[in-house]
Amino acid sequence: MIKKEISIGFFIGILANAIGVVLYILLFSDLSIIETVKAAQENNFLGSLIALGAILNLVIFFLFLKQNKPYRARGVLLATLIAAVCIAISKFG
Repeated sequence: MIKKEISIGFFIGILANAIGVVLYILLFSDLSIIETVKAAQENNFLGSLIALGAILNLVIFFLFLKQNKPYRARGVLLATLIAAVCIAISKFG
């Protein structure tokens, strides 16, 4: 039961991060989504794009805590840590 709740939170966190990236691109970029991601990768700011997308995880994390679902909040935190590792890899790799 606990693993299921953490898994749900993890997948919601990953989805929220992806939605955050897409929303940021749609709101602030003149290019298409694919062109923006390619340009971000070429210009070494893909990590920044992922970090901006992860802001949405903050909202979801506190929403789960308010709803008294701490294991789902842990899953969102895990997804955020995975995003941080991806950012580190894109910056230093």
